[in-house]
Amino acid sequence: MNNEKKLNIGIFCDSFYPMVDGVIQVVDNYAKYLNEFCNVTVFVPKGRGKFIDNFPYSVVRSKRLKVFFLDYDLPMPKFDSKLKKILKNSNFDIVHLHSPFTMGKLAVQYAKKHHIPCVGTMHSQFKKDFYRATHSKVLTNFMLKKVVKVFDSTTENWAVNEEVGRIFYEDYKVKEKPKVMLNGTDMLPFENNEYLNSLRKKYNISKNEKVFLFVGRMNLLKNLIFLIKSLKILKDKNFKFKTLFVGTGIDEATIRKEIKENNLSEDILMLGKITDRKELSAHYALADLFVFPSLYDCSSLVQIEAASQKTPTLFLNGAATANTITPEKNGYLAENNEEKYAEKIIKIFNDEKKYTEVCQKAFEELYLPWPKVVKLAYNRYLELIEANKKD
Repeated sequence: MNNEKKLNIGIFCDSFYPMVDGVIQVVDNYAKYLNEFCNVTVFVPKGRGKFIDNFPYSVVRSKRLKVFFLDYDLPMPKFDSKLKKILKNSNFDIVHLHSPFTMGKLAVQYAKKHHIPCVGTMHSQFKKDFYRATHSKVLTNFMLKKVVKVFDSTTENWAVNEEVGRIFYEDYKVKEKPKVMLNGTDMLPFENNEYLNSLRKKYNISKNEKVFLFVGRMNLLKNLIFLIKSLKILKDKNFKFKTLFVGTGIDEATIRKEIKENNLSEDILMLGKITDRKELSAHYALADLFVFPSLYDCSSLVQIEAASQKTPTLFLNGAATANTITPEKNGYLAENNEEKYAEKIIKIFNDEKKYTEVCQKAFEELYLPWPKVVKLAYNRYLELIEANKKD
């Protein structure tokens, strides 16, 4: 890669730090690792509160319209003369959008104007998002058509797993079946046992307690009420555990209240946001099981992070993000029922030999470092650029 001319790459997304979610982390890692051998500029909205852009790649912030009742705001690049000037003077070889709204449309427009390839990554189940927000099938279908139009305007689309590709192709009716490009992680295996023991003391974890972990936004979309009720059932069955919730979000107060009402305040610890990656990897290593009952996520990075520490994940049947696992081999599935979810946890730990094998396979088969993912993406960029020259 070093012997070739450096590519100029534009990456576009409708959200970014200081907001934290899976898509933002994907954008950050693509930009960070591509920037080691390319010139990368990321176009994103301005963030809420004070935040300094201290990244190895260039970041261009767009004006935004604040949406107070959501975690996200609406970027307004059309009204940002500074951004438009920077974009006009850019000389991109390829652009890559990670969301199909105002910033994604901007990427498509730039690509068409300058006759360069445009890649789109499909991260989210937009139909669910739109219906949840509007409670209207008419509005949902109208907005979904807008999203599909953007993705149909790209040169090529990538889905974060096979199931997401199926949803967009068969259910949303994009013109062409997306290419699958899996996500990765920047985490390395954490091997400091002494520090893990200090965490056990810090959280008052006894030797006979299993440790469960959830990492993500404190948002009801993540099905956390289901998880809390399942853990209540588990406690009533005299199963000893400590559960760690890592993250912040708009529903934090509701979640705390639910924990308290179920008398789980000593069993479920809310730790807030952990931004230090090594510290976070220690928490994955501390956990015996990563509990992720979300039916909202398409391909969550947290399950790959957990696998990097030989910690398997328990999903729900029907979860798109569970598409990458082989049940009972490198991960687990449970029925969408609180009692069944609790019973599944008990069953997992009743077979220690099988559990140990699943932990090892999760590491061997699901742990995918970002440099490997980015190299695959870069090689595909080159192919698309070359094909575009022949057209």
